[in-house]
Amino acid sequence: MPKAALGMALVVAVSCTTAASTQAAPLPTGHTGYAGSAPLPLGPADLPQTRTTTAVEPGVTMTHIVRGAYDPSTPWVVELSIPSGSTSPDPDAPPRSVQDQGSADDLVRRLAAAGFDAQSQPVRQPAVADVPAGTIGYRVRATATFSTQADATAYVTRLEAAGFSARTWYAGWDGASMAKGQWSINVLTIDPRQFRGRLGATFGPDLVDRETTTALGAYAHAKAAVNGGFFVLDPKAGAPGDPAGVGVYGGILESETVAGRPSLVLDERALHTHIARPVWSGSLLHGASSLHLDGINRVPGLIRNCGGDAGDQPTDHPLHDTTCTDPDELVAFTTAYGPSTPAGPGVEVVLDRHDRVVRVDAQRGTTLQPGQRSVQATGSLTSQLAGLRPGQVARLDLRLIEPGGGNLVRPRTTVVNGGPQLLRGGAEYITQGTDGMVHPTDPSFAYGWVLQRNPRTFAGEDAAGRTLLVTVDGRQPDELGLSIPEEAQVARALGMREAMNLDGGGSTAMSLDGRLVTHPSDASGERPVGDAIVIG
Repeated sequence: MPKAALGMALVVAVSCTTAASTQAAPLPTGHTGYAGSAPLPLGPADLPQTRTTTAVEPGVTMTHIVRGAYDPSTPWVVELSIPSGSTSPDPDAPPRSVQDQGSADDLVRRLAAAGFDAQSQPVRQPAVADVPAGTIGYRVRATATFSTQADATAYVTRLEAAGFSARTWYAGWDGASMAKGQWSINVLTIDPRQFRGRLGATFGPDLVDRETTTALGAYAHAKAAVNGGFFVLDPKAGAPGDPAGVGVYGGILESETVAGRPSLVLDERALHTHIARPVWSGSLLHGASSLHLDGINRVPGLIRNCGGDAGDQPTDHPLHDTTCTDPDELVAFTTAYGPSTPAGPGVEVVLDRHDRVVRVDAQRGTTLQPGQRSVQATGSLTSQLAGLRPGQVARLDLRLIEPGGGNLVRPRTTVVNGGPQLLRGGAEYITQGTDGMVHPTDPSFAYGWVLQRNPRTFAGEDAAGRTLLVTVDGRQPDELGLSIPEEAQVARALGMREAMNLDGGGSTAMSLDGRLVTHPSDASGERPVGDAIVIG
């Protein structure tokens, strides 16, 4: 079930069918080189692999890599949802894909009593930079396998009629399985020695609305665009579209960090692309007082992906796809946020472009005029703003500092959030635990998000100082995707020395000249996202 080929002018195509490296012919003068030339470490070593490289603009190429091919012998399987049992560390835990061995074995026995044959299988975590190797739990799968999804779905229907919960799953999506493909990978390579355009990112007209990567590329008049960092999707977690992590656009800090997480730092001319773990600080300065800010341009009280401060619950450490809360916050807003700031109980102080107080409102929610900014207070912190009066000076001090001391709030600099880190100094360096991709009480999260194959977007720099932006299609039988460990291995095979994961799954997308060149995994098509990296 191969996808239609990309309709682009062919520059060079390279095919390799063994594990030996294939020497690529040089590109025409004025074009950058290949995104690596060795076979990718995916599936059996002898899989066919092709590379097709095209020129996007001077200094920029797009390399489309196809490895393997759809294999009709790869089966569909049925995976059960496992209720916690008497041996579970948390007897009240909800049913999950991965539980302790006792709960998994108990489900296998109950299935057998109902006439269904199943197996309990260990789920193994490979060693990464901050997580040791080991068995994180057990999954339960039906012993039978199926040649079509329809047959697997029919079996699921039988299970549900008997009171069990199950899902269909394509075996090729199992991380590190030896499926034969296919994998579809797009690599944008930007060579700063030849690049004359602009590299940056955009969130579109405002932060609170989502747009597709294709639309964001068109908004920025870009030649190419790739989806960027994590963002709020559910209104219960904040304002949909708001970056769930740091965001610096055109040298302006518009979103605070998830503390300790890596960030992709881009220069407008594609110089010095690197990965940093910056520390943000924000204060409202009034007279001799300095009020600590909790965030920028987000709904007060809701901290997506956590990583805030000590007042947040349940944690101030990064915890991916989790929304932490804090009833007492000070959050700053710029006109980038949207048509109006979040409404609700609290106090809001509006400042003009000269740092003078315009007004102090007893409720939150206002429309900011050009050049204005505001600070909202909730809960016990409302009294900190209530004493301000119109005409007084109150200055916002917003900083984003790299470990070496450099301030990333500077002209021509873009910072996009993401995680985990994948490579450091050319070696695998997966910061799965540090960046919150381990949920201590729920091994199912690491199983699905880290260890299984999904669409992925990642970025970084190679040894020649070139910036690479990479997308990998997935969640389709003929587009297998990558696990996080495989993503790091592919990044290394592409010649990258520094690399980090960006948002993936249904968000993964790349467009060229306003045309989508990836294959979205969402049934509805290309997903609207929070921001996109753009090449103009």
